[in-house]
Amino acid sequence: MSTLLLRFAGPLQAWGSTNRINTRMTEREPTKSGVIGLIAAAIGIRRDEPIDHLLDIKFGVRIDQIGRVLIDYHTVHTENGDTLPISYRHYLADAVFLVGIEEDDSLLTTIDRAVKNPVFPLFLGRRSCPPAGPISLGVKQGFGLREALSNTEVAPWQASRWYQKKQSNKVYLEIVMDAEQGDSGTFLISDDPITFNQKHRKYSYRNVVSETNAVLVENPLGNV
Repeated sequence: MSTLLLRFAGPLQAWGSTNRINTRMTEREPTKSGVIGLIAAAIGIRRDEPIDHLLDIKFGVRIDQIGRVLIDYHTVHTENGDTLPISYRHYLADAVFLVGIEEDDSLLTTIDRAVKNPVFPLFLGRRSCPPAGPISLGVKQGFGLREALSNTEVAPWQASRWYQKKQSNKVYLEIVMDAEQGDSGTFLISDDPITFNQKHRKYSYRNVVSETNAVLVENPLGNV
C-alpha cells in the first residue's frame, strides 16, 4: 500500500459531522465524508452517482496548525419581510491539516491527478471555504498511512511561518485516523459516507483513534 498526502489550508474551513437545523457545527479536523466529497468533486462524480469505489480508503489527519473556531451569525428575511429562524455557522480559521489516504497505487494515482486538475471546484468543507494553494503533496510509494503521517521527512510540518514562530522549539502534533484492531481509546464518529444524494444522504459510524503526541517536530523558529 501507498499513501496520498493532501494539504488543507485556507482562511476558513468547515467540517461538519452533526448539524442541527439552525446550527451548523464543525469538527476540529477534516471529516472522512468531507474529504471523500472533495475527492468525488475532483474526479467529477455527481451527488446522485455511486461512490462505492471510494468507501474503503483508509483515512487519517495530522493537525499541523490548530485553528480557532469562528461563529457566523445569520439572519434571513423573505421577500415578504418575514424573518426566518436565526442560524449559526461554525468555521475553523487559519488551520492547516495534513490528510492521508491509504489505498492501492492505481486509485491513489487517479485521485492525485484529479485533485491537481479537478472537474468541479474544490472546497474545504463548504463552498465559502476555498483552499489556499495546491492541495496534493503526491503519492508516497510504499508508506502506509500511519508511517507517512508520522515521518516528518516524508511529510514535513506544514504550519505557516508565523504560526511556527509562536510555538516552542519542540512541537508535538496530533494524528486522528481510522482505528485499527487492538487500538485503545477509540471513539465513534458519524462521518463515513454511504451516499451524497441530496434526497437521502446517508452516513455510517467509524471507529477513530486520536494520538495526541504522535509526532515530535524540531522547530528552529520556536521562541522557547
